[in-house]
Amino acid sequence: MESEGHRDRATVPEEGDRAMASEWEDRLAQWQAELALFAQRDATPWVPLAEAEAETGVSRSALRAWYRNGEIPSRLVDGPNGPQRLVPLDAVVARAARPPRIQRRAEREVGLEAQVALLRHRVDQLELRLAALERPAAPPAPPPIAPGS
Repeated sequence: MESEGHRDRATVPEEGDRAMASEWEDRLAQWQAELALFAQRDATPWVPLAEAEAETGVSRSALRAWYRNGEIPSRLVDGPNGPQRLVPLDAVVARAARPPRIQRRAEREVGLEAQVALLRHRVDQLELRLAALERPAAPPAPPPIAPGS
């Protein structure tokens, strides 16, 4: 009889184990609901790094480098096992399609265009100031004539 009781205890999960598993499942379901809410709120789905890696083939280290450099947006949310980094899948796909060499050249060209625009603006301002300085000063007004003189 003692062996039957021992066998029953070994095969029947403890109440604490069931409660812990249920709590974990609840946290997981809540986290998945939050992800779905993010996807509804935004036009693009936000996914964990592991899912972005599986969907696009981009390594997690590259994804981390991209969000740290500001090349893609990211969010840190509470997940079932602690903080979870999310990235928009569309942004990952778009960034993966852009080779880094082309991106650097585009950034450099934008930087040069901005500098040229700023310099043009400064030259225009200086030309206006110079034109104002070169204008001849108006001759002084004659003194008023007194009545009766």
